[in-house]
Amino acid sequence: MASTTRTNLKLRPKPDSQTKESAVLILFYQDKEQIKLPLILRPVYAGVHSGQIGLPGGRREKADADFYETALREAQEEIGINPAEVTVVGHLSDLFVFASNHMVHPVVGYMEHKPAFLVDPREVDQLIEVPLSTLLDTSIRGITNFVVAGNIEISAPYFGVDGHTVWGATAMMLSELLSIINELEEDAL
Repeated sequence: MASTTRTNLKLRPKPDSQTKESAVLILFYQDKEQIKLPLILRPVYAGVHSGQIGLPGGRREKADADFYETALREAQEEIGINPAEVTVVGHLSDLFVFASNHMVHPVVGYMEHKPAFLVDPREVDQLIEVPLSTLLDTSIRGITNFVVAGNIEISAPYFGVDGHTVWGATAMMLSELLSIINELEEDAL
């Protein structure tokens, strides 16, 4: 699920010495009869990810032992997840986000119960609880054009979730996750 740009602007094609390290948490939990995961709507601010849908997460701090700790700490700060209640099962492929010059490390975990979410309004405008079955439904996927950074038009894949458009790095991470789930289901048959 990669994007294509329609511009002659020079974009940072790969990480460099200024690249920041980040981690996000893809958190599965049971809510009644459904397996869900949280997405967040970021507030509007002067930044490249303003008003976008994403996964809870953020920049690695020096005190973080590893990217798993970064993802858990950030999820706790943004949506109130208790890290002690999360079982980390692994990670997806690292993803370079050229727009913000971050190398993102997606961490996958689960909780035995629905979290008692506590949203930080400075970091999250809305918490979106998405059933896994919704993400597995191919009818919510498509490709459309987006204008980013004021004048860069890109054609990018997206997921339509609860009236929101999930695209960019988040859509790419979710696509990898769904590919793995589909492979596991095929292997189980």
